[in-house]
Amino acid sequence: MRILLFTGKGGVGKSTLAAATACASAAAGHRTLVLSTDAAHSLADALDVPAASEPTEVAANLWVQHVDAQERLERSWADIQGYLLRVLDVAGVDPVAAEELTVIPGAEEVLALLEVRAQARSGEWDVLVVDCAPTAETLRLLALPEALGWYMTRVLPVERRVVKALKPVLSRAAGVPMPEDSVFDAVERLHADLDDVRAVLTGPETSVRLVLTPESVVLAEARRAYTFLTLFGYSVDTAIVNRVFPAEGADDWRRSWVDAQRRRLEDAADSFAGLGLLTSVYRTNEPVGRDELLDLAASVYDDIDPLAVGASAPAMSVRSTARGLVLSLPLPLASQDDVGLVRKGDELIVTVASYRRLLTMPSGLARQRVAGARVRDGELQVRFVEPAAASTDLSEGAL
Repeated sequence: MRILLFTGKGGVGKSTLAAATACASAAAGHRTLVLSTDAAHSLADALDVPAASEPTEVAANLWVQHVDAQERLERSWADIQGYLLRVLDVAGVDPVAAEELTVIPGAEEVLALLEVRAQARSGEWDVLVVDCAPTAETLRLLALPEALGWYMTRVLPVERRVVKALKPVLSRAAGVPMPEDSVFDAVERLHADLDDVRAVLTGPETSVRLVLTPESVVLAEARRAYTFLTLFGYSVDTAIVNRVFPAEGADDWRRSWVDAQRRRLEDAADSFAGLGLLTSVYRTNEPVGRDELLDLAASVYDDIDPLAVGASAPAMSVRSTARGLVLSLPLPLASQDDVGLVRKGDELIVTVASYRRLLTMPSGLARQRVAGARVRDGELQVRFVEPAAASTDLSEGAL
């Protein structure tokens, strides 16, 4: 099964390009579901069809779905929310306010990912095209399964044992109900589901496509997204530059835009070297409806298969050198100053700007010490040696 995730800064046209790609897939005879996890739900507008919370066939081989995150929230969050409501009731919080307080920010978007996973595992589709939320929200969501995994393996088991042992005492002393097993079970189910989301979205048949416009601010965000997505193990295979002004017949005003966009296109070619870089010319009419979207897809992909798996940054790897083992983690476009590295036990904590990933090291590395680290050619390289070897040096060139 082929899965394509479209993301980009709000307003760059990612929903339109996701819809166009889905139309091209369906026209080629593939059973295709195009699904939106974006709260704005512009997907149905682009296709000029009514929005629906369940897959709805709108053309031959083409189904559309806008995820009803509220329904998912009620199913997956009910046990946890019920416990929180009991605690707030004891504390005297107004029931209406309590209802609002027990829904964590971003929970609906997180649970929308569970619908992506459910459709991917259903076996009903040849192709799943996902119109994701804007870049920042998407990055937070895709980082969550791994972060929650750290909590589940290290904190939750201890917390569960402590509550079970001290529940009678804590309930009397604190005056609030302690969580039942059903609450912990619900958290564990949610983690298992999100862990499977990550397995689906980092699989070999899944790719992220970055949509941007030829503007400095938008390009800067797309560059960061490329780095962060790669940090968390997601495969980016294509960048699509949308709304490029045609050079032909440009008047003086438009010619200045053409010149400015040409410079941004050159920057994009440098930034995404090694990936597929496609362009979409600014059209005279807004592409709305299946026929317009098919025409858009034909102009963007030309003679390229829209579903082809393109080149992407390689996965994390470990290699042996004369000076020890070297762990390599692709971080395209990152510089030495962007990256922080800390070792804690058998984990490496890699920080890029505000995003952090915890890497559990293979046993062969966990018993060795870090001897040096650097960022070179879009890759974090960490050298390990036996404990008796030289002291740790995390400076550039230490390898």
